Amino acid sequence: MKGLSRIPALAGALFAAQSAMAIQLDITNVNSIQTAASTIAHGMMSYYTGNQTGGTPGLLPAPSYWWEAGAMFGSLIDYWYYTGDSTYNDVVSQALLFQTGPDADFMPPNQTKSEGNDDQGFWGMAAMSAAEVKFPNPSPSQPQWLALAQAVFNSQALRWDNTSCAGGLKWQIFTFNTGYNYKNSISNGCFFNLAARLGYYTKNQTYLDWAEREWEWVESVGLISPIYQVFDGTNDDLNCSQLNHLQWSYNAGVYLLGASVMWNQTTGATQSTWEARVRGLVTATSVFFQNNIMYEVACEPSNNCDTDQQSFKAYLSRWMAASSKVAPFVADLVALQLQTSAKAAAASCSGGNDGVTCGTKWTVGAWDNTWGVGQQMNALEVIQGLLIDSVPGPVSNTTGGISVGNPAAGTGGDTNPGAPTGRISTGDRAGAGILTAGILVALLGGAWWMIA
Repeated sequence: MKGLSRIPALAGALFAAQSAMAIQLDITNVNSIQTAASTIAHGMMSYYTGNQTGGTPGLLPAPSYWWEAGAMFGSLIDYWYYTGDSTYNDVVSQALLFQTGPDADFMPPNQTKSEGNDDQGFWGMAAMSAAEVKFPNPSPSQPQWLALAQAVFNSQALRWDNTSCAGGLKWQIFTFNTGYNYKNSISNGCFFNLAARLGYYTKNQTYLDWAEREWEWVESVGLISPIYQVFDGTNDDLNCSQLNHLQWSYNAGVYLLGASVMWNQTTGATQSTWEARVRGLVTATSVFFQNNIMYEVACEPSNNCDTDQQSFKAYLSRWMAASSKVAPFVADLVALQLQTSAKAAAASCSGGNDGVTCGTKWTVGAWDNTWGVGQQMNALEVIQGLLIDSVPGPVSNTTGGISVGNPAAGTGGDTNPGAPTGRISTGDRAGAGILTAGILVALLGGAWWMIA
């Protein structure tokens, strides 16, 4: 496994050395934040082999799935945005463009058979980020960042499913994949997030109308509760009449940024409604903090976070910081939690043979003997996000945006790749919603676990 060499054979013997090498972070010093981010990004990219001989650009080695690679490249777009360090820009561009697929919609042949709407959504949001922060454009002969984000949105709008639950997106795209009957918050949240941001960037009201429609649907089925908890999903075979009440940090984050953008793009009573939603979502994120330190409440206490879940804190951190840029009142609501979490994350980056490998649990005050892409990305996003006040906000078509769009991108519909030759196992799935494979069993079997 990539990264095993990081783990000391004699952890106790190396403890003093690791402590000396641990990432030092002064949250009030820009240079300190940039240096910490650089160290963590370097560690994260040590897992990536897609730019090596024999590697496939854009793919991470097992056990990481395709969606997480898209999320990782999104974090490196953020890294450039926050620090100005272009070290990884060429690798990021190569990866994003290689995975666009023949129709330039992030439906590549090497993933399509098992791709979910959430998987595609994470790559689409990375492209959206590239457009918003003026990440260097591809050559004119290649797909452009804005057009890629539009293609993902359009392809998913065509999948809006009114055959059950009066709307919503299914988790899976194709009928032969396990989970096709599950409508989950992250798939719908990615669509909502992307719609709001496209509306902000293009000033096309249609995108904002879709974002409003998506929010209303999610509320109507109860995936967002009256007190703004965001639950994992619901079975459309039961007409979405029962919910899986698991709460994951990235679900809260994806709706928070979308709602913050909607606040930015509305006025009057409508804006007041969105402000209430934003404030409610922020308040509800308290379940993911212990003494103001972020943690994954559904798996960290029981030490059973899987590879996907190891990265979820990255997205809540990312979107909390980004929300404060488009909805300035958010800044004071999240500052203490993000600052405290950043310091705790830095303390966790004190492991491995290099002494700066990041762990999972920030609440323990030291490295917890875990490692991986997700752990590095978590720490990277919460630490580099401290620089949010030193960078400009997202651009739009009217405020200096340089990415070329294509409103018709992704409107050709899906071509069914055919059922896989063998049954898709959990290990074969490339899904941000992979965690819900087990949840589906609970759903169908009537077993429920609620995070209050």
